[in-house]
Amino acid sequence: MVSRILLVEDDAALSRGVAALLKAGGHTLDCASDGETALAYAADEPYGLIILDIGLPGISGFEVLKALRARRCTIPILVLTARDGVSDKIKGLDLGADDYLLKPFDAGELEARVRALLRRNHGDPTPVLVFGNLTIDRSKAIATVGGRILDLRRKEWAVLEGLIGSAGGVLPKERLLSMIYGFDGEVTPNALEVHIARLRKKLEPDGPSIKTVRGLGYMIELT
Repeated sequence: MVSRILLVEDDAALSRGVAALLKAGGHTLDCASDGETALAYAADEPYGLIILDIGLPGISGFEVLKALRARRCTIPILVLTARDGVSDKIKGLDLGADDYLLKPFDAGELEARVRALLRRNHGDPTPVLVFGNLTIDRSKAIATVGGRILDLRRKEWAVLEGLIGSAGGVLPKERLLSMIYGFDGEVTPNALEVHIARLRKKLEPDGPSIKTVRGLGYMIELT
């Protein structure tokens, strides 16, 4: 299951390493190096998970965690810290952290905890989306149209998930771009149009259609 993740870590080398690891797994990453930026990002974007370091400059990770939960933010939060005291673990959990991982950590353990929190956030370990004769099994990363398996690239999968999540309405182009590339992703002017064109061909001739709403964005419709 892939998602958009906010990584809040002031250690540049560690941030690059974690981001590379999670991007290799298909996730979209936004990175913040301080608490103020993290709070601003989390206020505007629909993240599937926040990975939060406690030892941040300025506003601490504990303060960020407290502020997010005070906003009634329900995004799962995985806390990273070099502190190994039991009191720090208890404080983090009491403030609303969903899980705790001590530095240094094993890459495989981080990936496993990320998968577990994303499954929990969706409320179903094997979520299946259905739109007409299109079926998306996110746990198996399989999409089918009338039983025909679609050969989707990662970005095409992200586009399709975004459109299904906004079925019945228009998904703004800017929102779709941020969902699949994040704030820091390098995007060529026609990158999104290329993904949309490829996806349209793969859905043809019997699947849903993707309509361009000029000046606004895209929407998915049953044919």
